[in-house]
Amino acid sequence: MTVMSQPILHALAFDQLTARTLHDLVRLRIDVFVVEQRCPYAELDGRDVEPTTRHLWLSDDDRPVAYLRILAEPDGERRIGRVCVAASHRGKRLADRLLLDALAQLTASDPDADVVLDAQAHLAGWYERLMFCPDGEGFVEDGIPHVPLRLSRGT
Repeated sequence: MTVMSQPILHALAFDQLTARTLHDLVRLRIDVFVVEQRCPYAELDGRDVEPTTRHLWLSDDDRPVAYLRILAEPDGERRIGRVCVAASHRGKRLADRLLLDALAQLTASDPDADVVLDAQAHLAGWYERLMFCPDGEGFVEDGIPHVPLRLSRGT
């Protein structure tokens, strides 16, 4: 019987990423959002390099298999985005683990900041189980319905 190792969690700012890691993270995002979902868009939007952006990912055999980023918005909110899991690793609750860790890190660093995200509509229920609530009208981005969600944490 082979024992499967648990993917390893990483959390770094852009200037802490190696060139190889950055390549692998962007590759995962492109594989999921551009290729798999057939959405040709500018994946590199400039926000990855902001000094306050945190990149969180899980790696298996030194290869990123799940990813998200945390952005600081001008109004003080924190935005979670680019949540993705490699097709080969879906169904293992890696997105749950990654999102819960991101929320724990946000609680430790900025416990009163609301957390916002724009979920693909078919995933809104998953985020709602993690205490996110609808926060406005749905919209279509790159041909995919999205729902704005918020986790209110302020006093």
